[in-house]
Amino acid sequence: MENTHSHTLAMPPIVEGKNKWATLSLAYKSVGVVFGGLVTSPLYVYPSMALKSPTEEDYLGIYCIMFWTLSLIGVVKYACIALKADDQGEGGTFALYSLLCRHMNIGAITSTGVSSPSSRSHNNSLHQSFKKPSRLGMFIERSLIARRILFFIAILGMCMLIGDGILTPAISVLSAMEGIRVPFPKFSKSLVEALSAAVLIVLFLLQKYGTARVSFLFSPIMGAWTLTTPLIGIYNITCHYPTIFKAISPHYIFQFFSRNGHEGWLLLNGMVLCITGAEALFADLGHFDRPSIQIAFLSFMYPSLVLTYAGQTAYLIQHPDDHSDGFYKFIPKTIYWPMFVISSLAATVASQALISATFSVIKQSVVLDYFPRIKIVHTSSSNEGQVYSPETNYTLMVLCVAVILIFGDGKEIGNAFGLVIILVMLITTILLTLVMIVIWRIPTILTVLFSFVFLTMEGLYMSSVFTKIREGGWIPFAISLILSFIMFGWFYGRQRKMEYELTHKIDMDRLKLLLSDPYVQRVPGLCFFYSNIQDGFTPVLGHYIKNMRSIHKVTIFTTLRYLLVPKVAPNERFVVKRLGLKGVYGCLIQYGYADSLNLHGDFVSQIISSLKDHIMNYSTENPTAVPLEEQEMIDLNEAQDAAVVHVRGKTRFYTSKECTWFDRFMLAFYEFMHSNCRSGLPTLGVPIPQRIEVGMLYEA
Repeated sequence: MENTHSHTLAMPPIVEGKNKWATLSLAYKSVGVVFGGLVTSPLYVYPSMALKSPTEEDYLGIYCIMFWTLSLIGVVKYACIALKADDQGEGGTFALYSLLCRHMNIGAITSTGVSSPSSRSHNNSLHQSFKKPSRLGMFIERSLIARRILFFIAILGMCMLIGDGILTPAISVLSAMEGIRVPFPKFSKSLVEALSAAVLIVLFLLQKYGTARVSFLFSPIMGAWTLTTPLIGIYNITCHYPTIFKAISPHYIFQFFSRNGHEGWLLLNGMVLCITGAEALFADLGHFDRPSIQIAFLSFMYPSLVLTYAGQTAYLIQHPDDHSDGFYKFIPKTIYWPMFVISSLAATVASQALISATFSVIKQSVVLDYFPRIKIVHTSSSNEGQVYSPETNYTLMVLCVAVILIFGDGKEIGNAFGLVIILVMLITTILLTLVMIVIWRIPTILTVLFSFVFLTMEGLYMSSVFTKIREGGWIPFAISLILSFIMFGWFYGRQRKMEYELTHKIDMDRLKLLLSDPYVQRVPGLCFFYSNIQDGFTPVLGHYIKNMRSIHKVTIFTTLRYLLVPKVAPNERFVVKRLGLKGVYGCLIQYGYADSLNLHGDFVSQIISSLKDHIMNYSTENPTAVPLEEQEMIDLNEAQDAAVVHVRGKTRFYTSKECTWFDRFMLAFYEFMHSNCRSGLPTLGVPIPQRIEVGMLYEA
């Protein structure tokens, strides 16, 4: 099968008939959910820039910079290129990482630097064969350091996006609520902060109803915002500066920097906020399809932003000292309060974009086993990308409210916000460049042009934003450091546990020897014995047989394997096989990071059905084995009717004095997280009375 990723940058195809109207309807919903950060950015762009005695030429230069930032990063990079780098419908930095790993066939990183053979074989069997790897791809495959750097970049991008999910709601709602103080200057700042916190709490309480329902409620609000703000912009252009669009000429940028020099460079840390929300455009790809997002952005968002910023700039040219309230001041007094209501509601909706994106990346991390297991709820039966996590939701709520109450100054939050935005975008550019080289095989000149333009732009923005580290910019670093530590601790513990199990695994000969013991009984019933390894059996099995002196007549050794792919086809979900012993079978349950972890229907029946099909196929191919196969069918039915139990290991590390302090600390941290996270069995719908946990100590 040929690679389905297009090398062109074409616009989305025209959809006809019912599909056309469905896409337009979905595009309208995406206006409210995906682009909230973009359409509310006019609220806080100008207030975040420390302008000193700005002139007409300064404002023209600022508008020119924002126009080309929106056009190049928003339209070219995200709408036309990044959305085409989806991983079977999923977007975001981790989807890009997954895409690269699979095409380079490097699998998951382990502490030993070697992907398991089974992991490689399953990747190859599930996916099409690709062209001969590029030189860069072959280098990354061979270099453990390069693979670790790639993994670190993906993790950093994901942590920054989660930080964005904390800061976007805080700054959006706080900036909107500040509008109360324009007509009422005596309205206290603390009261604005309390009102903002209350609005956010209500928003987070609505998350459990799902993205689709939330978007149905929010899209009319954003539709009103998208329509009214550009109309006000046109009004201000007509009244104050009709020739404002001459500022789209790039020479105004050169004049701005030649005139302002170092101060102009520092102002970039505020201008970067004009493109906030674009990263959610890509990360929320699992919630909405590519055509709907492209239609919504190119037809509604982009023109609305261009006209709104033009109107703000036209007003500020005539009123240069009003930049501290650049949005609310340019609204005509006769419609101030209706616009305040719309902008406040729009700011509330803006938070949804990053909240949804945060749910998506957390879910991807949990499924890939890079984050402690938490509850993931699929809120849509037709769209696997629409998820909700109660733990994540309420943690975000607490952190958002804390950011507002502790860092109530919108400028400090804006500084932190700008740093998150530009780092996520820079990481996306790096990963997209790798996709162009390794997967798409774009001509070198085009790849160099892409990376040069966007790395230069985003590098300049980042250099300016980094000057605000002490003034609030440290917030996302602190958040990302905590998240990275959690992810590294979990990853380290899981890898150490896997290493122990692979080193002390029980092979088939050892299992035959254990079962040959006359004191080991085969008791009636069906047992699902869960293991993390495929090539052999977990050490817990030997511990279980030695102490229980029994094993069920039908035992299915079950492994859950999360692959670096978004989704696994239903016919490849269960892979069953005989293991050479009577009544002993193996079952591999395969999932992608965009698949639902909840098995629909009777979990046991699905596996038994797959096992019976496997036995029947074997009988068809080997007619002499028919009597034996019939007896196997009878044994399966009797075991299922007798009793069904699910056995999993409850293992812990034993750290001796010979262990290093690093191992003792990291493994203790892992054990703390493991003992407080959710079990993997409830996600399969296993009833509590059927669960058995076998405790065992692993020596570190």
